[in-house]
Amino acid sequence: MPRITFTRRQALLGTAALSATVAMPSLSRAQSRPLITHGIMSGDVAHDGAVIWSRADREAKMLVEWATTESMTDARAVPALAVGTPTDYTGKLALTGLPSDQDIFYRVTMSDLTDGTLSEPMTGTFRTAPMGNRDISFVWSGDTAGQGWGIDEDRGGMTTYATMNSHAPDFFLHSGDTVYADGPLQEEVALDDGSIWKNIVTPAKMKVAETLDEFRGQHLYNYMDKNVQAFNASVPMISQWDDHEVTNNWYPNEMLTADDRYTEKSLQVLSARSARAFHEMMPTRQVLSEPMRVYRRVSYGPLLDIFVIDMRTYRGDNTANTEAEGTPFLGAEQLAWLKREMVNSTATWKIIAADMPIGMMVRDGDNMENSANGDGPVLGREKDVAAILSFIKTAEITNTVWLTADVHYTAAHHYSPDRAVFQEFEPFWEFVSGPLHAGTFGPSEYDNTFGPEVRFAKHPEDGQANLPPSDGLQFFGKVDIAANTGVMTVRLMDSADVELWSVELEPKISV
Repeated sequence: MPRITFTRRQALLGTAALSATVAMPSLSRAQSRPLITHGIMSGDVAHDGAVIWSRADREAKMLVEWATTESMTDARAVPALAVGTPTDYTGKLALTGLPSDQDIFYRVTMSDLTDGTLSEPMTGTFRTAPMGNRDISFVWSGDTAGQGWGIDEDRGGMTTYATMNSHAPDFFLHSGDTVYADGPLQEEVALDDGSIWKNIVTPAKMKVAETLDEFRGQHLYNYMDKNVQAFNASVPMISQWDDHEVTNNWYPNEMLTADDRYTEKSLQVLSARSARAFHEMMPTRQVLSEPMRVYRRVSYGPLLDIFVIDMRTYRGDNTANTEAEGTPFLGAEQLAWLKREMVNSTATWKIIAADMPIGMMVRDGDNMENSANGDGPVLGREKDVAAILSFIKTAEITNTVWLTADVHYTAAHHYSPDRAVFQEFEPFWEFVSGPLHAGTFGPSEYDNTFGPEVRFAKHPEDGQANLPPSDGLQFFGKVDIAANTGVMTVRLMDSADVELWSVELEPKISV
């Protein structure tokens, strides 16, 4: 396990860092040496590399070393990266030339730009993707710090992260709503059992996020949690976003004219600031020509490719979603990219990592938020979903599985043309998980366009909504792929590490 410390001193510095970036230099100079304020993490692991993230309390050089032994006796340094005010003292370094299918231990140290004083180092670990077959295990979920439920240290903080960490997965797929930029926290929330939920509250979490620093502060808040820090140091992340990274149910052309919480009304402006903060605060591999792009393919050996898609950035306005000619959802470029990348994939299993489910109806007032719009033929945003599903069939792409979150409960859905209005597709599975640490809701209504059948679901009973994490209805999913058979086992789990439901999926072998 990685050695990682999280002291009260660091937590207080992290809290102060969120109030204003300009306060950082005077605060940090009071310290005798630099500090790593919010831990370390790795992400987008490949067979020969990974992205390493960290944050200092001042202008510094980010020093990263890696080794194949925990003792770090064979440590190799990579060129230092200067971190400062342009990125809120965060840094991302891409490690390259790593051996495949190897445990990698890395050490991050911050060096003061003025006098070279070094911080205490932090160490983490990850395993590079294999070039050949080996067993693969990973976890996925979404929804962190939503609906008013932040870090309550008396209740152990964000404990689902500790549960996932106990499985030592190869990586973690965060399916979106990585933060709740539109969800201010109160210091205390009275619960139905008479107890009090006590949130740690930082300046950034006292109002909706509008400025770049406030969006940054949403991520930094989550990284204050000791469970999240330990998890981030142990498990590499593949992250995507959905709506709450900006504001609930947003679309690019939206104006928040009726929301008095916002002085900045333009979602074009707010989403641009949020996207910058997202990539600064996440260990994502960014495309130089499109630095804010979220969709990407992450390959994890011959058994698995993950296609991370973005159902938020390229969408049209939220409407009743019944346009016969269709309405933008994924966007033409992303749709073409997804088709091209799936055709080129030679992996046994192709995971489509979606930030929203297909057949569950998600409403935005009188309008629809995702692709589902009610029973009937393909209309509105369903056109893009139908295009993907029919292409998979026509191109004879096998073994596709959809993973998602968003709806704040866990479910297993099987889709089949035998039950569907639209029938030009092969049967497939969609698995839903979450929340990781947010309010629990459900169940959703379903749309028969693509023929979903609910094989399992767990959600609040009797119309209850926004149940706190302390009620135990916090969920994640676990996927295991066996090297010798190629069988994928999907398990739906809760925060107490109880297996709620599972299924074994036999791969179809292409001829």
